[in-house]
Amino acid sequence: MTITHNLGFPRIGVQRELKKALEAYWSGTRTAQDLEGTGRDLRARHWKLQAASGLDFVPVGDFAWYDHVLEWTTLLGAVPARFAQSDHEDVALDTLFRMARGRAPTGTPAAACEMTKWFDTNYHYLVPELVPNQTYRIARRYLFDQIEEAQALGYRAKPVIPGPLTWLWLGKGDAFPHGPNDPAKLELLNNLVPVYRQVLEQIKALGVEWVQIDEPILGLDLSPAWRAAFKGVYDELEHAGIPILLATYFEHLQDNVDVLDGLPVQGVHIDLVRAPNQLNDVLAVISDEQVLSLGVIDGRNVWRTDLDKARALVETLAVRRGDRLWLAPSCSLLHVPVDLDAENELDAELRGWLSFATQKLDELAWLADSLSLAPSVATQDALQRQRLALKARQDSGRIRNSVTQKALAASNSLDRNRTPFVQRIRRQQDKLGLPAYPTTTIGSFPQTPEIRVSRRDWKSGALSDSAYQTAMRKEIEHVIRFQERIGLDVLVHGEAERNDMVEYFGELLGGFAFTQSGWVQSYGSRCVKPPIIYGDIARPAPMTVAWSAYAQSLTEKPVKGMLTGPVTILQWSFVRDDQPREETCRQLALALRQEVIDLEAAGIAVIQIDEPAFREGLPLRRADWNRYLDWAVDCFRLSTSGVREETQIHTHMCYSEFNDIIEAIAAMDADVITIETSRSNMELLAAFEDFQYPNDIGPGVYDIHSPNVPDIQWMIALMQKAAKRLQPQRLWVNPDCGLKTRGWAETEAALVKMVGAARALRYT
Repeated sequence: MTITHNLGFPRIGVQRELKKALEAYWSGTRTAQDLEGTGRDLRARHWKLQAASGLDFVPVGDFAWYDHVLEWTTLLGAVPARFAQSDHEDVALDTLFRMARGRAPTGTPAAACEMTKWFDTNYHYLVPELVPNQTYRIARRYLFDQIEEAQALGYRAKPVIPGPLTWLWLGKGDAFPHGPNDPAKLELLNNLVPVYRQVLEQIKALGVEWVQIDEPILGLDLSPAWRAAFKGVYDELEHAGIPILLATYFEHLQDNVDVLDGLPVQGVHIDLVRAPNQLNDVLAVISDEQVLSLGVIDGRNVWRTDLDKARALVETLAVRRGDRLWLAPSCSLLHVPVDLDAENELDAELRGWLSFATQKLDELAWLADSLSLAPSVATQDALQRQRLALKARQDSGRIRNSVTQKALAASNSLDRNRTPFVQRIRRQQDKLGLPAYPTTTIGSFPQTPEIRVSRRDWKSGALSDSAYQTAMRKEIEHVIRFQERIGLDVLVHGEAERNDMVEYFGELLGGFAFTQSGWVQSYGSRCVKPPIIYGDIARPAPMTVAWSAYAQSLTEKPVKGMLTGPVTILQWSFVRDDQPREETCRQLALALRQEVIDLEAAGIAVIQIDEPAFREGLPLRRADWNRYLDWAVDCFRLSTSGVREETQIHTHMCYSEFNDIIEAIAAMDADVITIETSRSNMELLAAFEDFQYPNDIGPGVYDIHSPNVPDIQWMIALMQKAAKRLQPQRLWVNPDCGLKTRGWAETEAALVKMVGAARALRYT
């Protein structure tokens, strides 16, 4: 009999219960006991749901208060010294929160840990901080407590933990300057692996049958030293005496498949959605006695699975391997919404094409039952419904748009080139008249409860169009007057009318659909509701021009037009899977090109096209990079190259590594790029310095993901550090990211200091 299991489940709750509980605790309106109660309720609910779907094992340890990597870092006791963690006491929950966001209800605020993207997803993890000779110990018991919690409820628990090599790979430290592949990090295994073994021994003592150890770095380009390290590590872990399922996902193993040959683990999970052609390579190196877990249900997108195709892929193995064949989603379901049944207003035809986390587990159960000698009538009916839904999507007339197809065919003739930067920057400076170290923000200002109520009432029909426009104009004027008062140089309109930087545009473009409760965790309590791109993209009317033009009419200072770039809209949506992603991206680029041209015609002299997901879209294997970068850069330039040379184009990127793609970033040819650097202490600027990046750059000096207000001297010091790396005349002063999630009091205090820092720099 084929075994079914799951690699992980969304932790936020279908109505974002975890988000609400966290923010209430951080604000002081709920107690730690209240928060813990919410966590228990969510875990119990999600285990029950997964068990009811027929899973043989439910994952435990996939729940996290902020991030699963951070949870594991604190279990290992790898707490940076600035958080004053005792070597003899358990790591408190508030210490975890201070590591994540710089502040918690108790404890002294400190600089938060660096945050970056989890492989090529829009999920952010907290980067482990590594130091030479680092020691480890079991410093939190959350995993063991949750195992006992699940067992007490009657579930077969399969603990899920980050693998030791993946955890080290993700970590950073000043003593390890050569990036993730730095072989010096492997020396930390001497202290790290024994603690892993202790964890496994304690898990075994609880009566657990299997433990899942995630090693997704096996989908990356690993050096020989890193590949060789797997054997020694898992030789040691084998002595814990508990069966290990080694889980890989997101990419083909390629040259790392040899790592599995003779590796002392009892099972291996591979992702057959991203890389179906790796199956034979893996079968060639694992034994018949080892469990083979196949990820055949897409854990990263929302389309229904072609179960007939999946069955054809696995049925021969099911006969041969029996209960040594496991079936699962391709990766953790963390990356998709919880339950399609919460969508009672979604278009009925489109709804029939979709599958969220709960439904994916149903698909898994149907697939497993279809492999049996006598599939149930319910399974046969479900498979037929699946076939009809897939056929309906394929035949639907709403997917293709003839106007879009014609524009796409003609797009090759559109010029992607602007005049040289040295020429156009002089024209821009003549027009804008900016001082040295010009100041700006990234775009959004705090989304107050009043703004959200106005938007909610307008969408429900309780507020008229004219009343809503009046309310938003009032907010825009407030933001403009505030920026004038504190002395910012290039202003923004604040984006009060926008619910989300991607969803807002999707609502105004053809080819998109939206959910009510399709929330996905981005980091901590930050959740997003990705749009669904189901068809060709069209721009029926201007999307931002009226708001930007109104803001510009209120001031003599330049106001940036604010757009989300084509790559980011693509990456932060659930994208159609019936055509190449680059074709969808070019459709987006054409729509944005029209918007950019209309903004310029409306008198907007500075236009920002944000691309925070540019690096996120980078394939995990270097051999695939050039093809992606070619079309991603082309789409950005297609969006921006239709304006005059005196119109200044900005872009923004955050929480990404740039050193290995700096040439592509330069090829985008934005006049100004703003980046996150405050958490990483200007570390990212090394890439721009080494490359001699030719255009203007704004290294962020205010970490907006922390409630802490930075000191003015801290910001000055960061910019002085930047000025030693880059030409001062090329530098801007700005926050790391948009201010949407911050409150007004901290925003005002921080920006006043930021402007003060810029003024001090001008006179030193």
